[in-house]
Amino acid sequence: MRAAAESGDMRPRRVMVTGAELVQEARDLLAAHRIEMIYAPAYSTSNDLAALARDRDVDAILVRQGQIDQSVINASPRLQVIAKHGSGVDNIDLLAATARGVPVLRALAANAQSVAELAITLTISLMKDVVPLNTAVKNGDWPKTRYVGRDLAGAVFGVVGYGEIGQRAASLARGLGMRIVAYDPFSKGTADVQVERDLDAVLKVADVVSLHCPLSPQTHHLINSDRLAMMKPSAFLVNTARGAVIDEAALVAALKSQVIAGAALDSFEVEPPAPDNPLWTLPQVIATPHVGGASRSALRNMAVQSAEHIIGVLEGRGYNSCAVANRELVAAATCAVGPKGGLE
Repeated sequence: MRAAAESGDMRPRRVMVTGAELVQEARDLLAAHRIEMIYAPAYSTSNDLAALARDRDVDAILVRQGQIDQSVINASPRLQVIAKHGSGVDNIDLLAATARGVPVLRALAANAQSVAELAITLTISLMKDVVPLNTAVKNGDWPKTRYVGRDLAGAVFGVVGYGEIGQRAASLARGLGMRIVAYDPFSKGTADVQVERDLDAVLKVADVVSLHCPLSPQTHHLINSDRLAMMKPSAFLVNTARGAVIDEAALVAALKSQVIAGAALDSFEVEPPAPDNPLWTLPQVIATPHVGGASRSALRNMAVQSAEHIIGVLEGRGYNSCAVANRELVAAATCAVGPKGGLE
């Protein structure tokens, strides 16, 4: 791996940040290592990102938003590393990065607690009817005498993807007295949770299905009309993973026909969603703008870890093989310290 600044080249190394400004600690860290930050506007197109990467001859890309496709990855001949401000890499062309020999490095577990907390917040909001009760009271109604609520204690919390985030969400749900069932084709489970290899078995018994799996060809539209039909009519769906894990059209149809009781979504198939998205017409839907990982601690952890990944590569020290998303680059490596097993 060549050093970022070739002999005689004294210009600052450059990282293109795709999205909002990084937290101050990460900015200071990059500046201390003479790495210039170039910010692309939020939700820039791939063509825009490729043009910026080419024009500024960037050495690294720190990905917050946008599609990092082959054109972006090949735009700058100096590109040595791509760091994801988070863990999901479905918006990065891993094959193109691997072909260039460029590692794609994830921020390991940096936002896990924040995402897990939002999943539980949405679960409580759904099961305790917070949104419809709020609307009723503000509209002059007072449904106290006719309202009958649900108990979280004893309800079944179904976790789809039992990696770091899924395990933390399960732990929080258990603290509320919920019973945990989990699905993951890879995780060995934990001492107190046996992980199923049969997704359908989990869907059939869960009162809440909480999604914590990455988006991949195997999980695209994992929750479709057939699987929604397996859920209890009284069950809720919570998604703090990636939007396309759910077939949105199938979800709209299932909610309209009361196949399931409701859904809370932090991510969508297209972001930002269209103003006329049919989900907005459904009162049993709670929507948040993909902010599961946007707590202060999560933003700090993701930004600093991403900056450290970039500095390590550009200064020739390499990278933690556990953080590499394009595993072909480290096929023979093992993780001395890494994330918990399972989908995440």
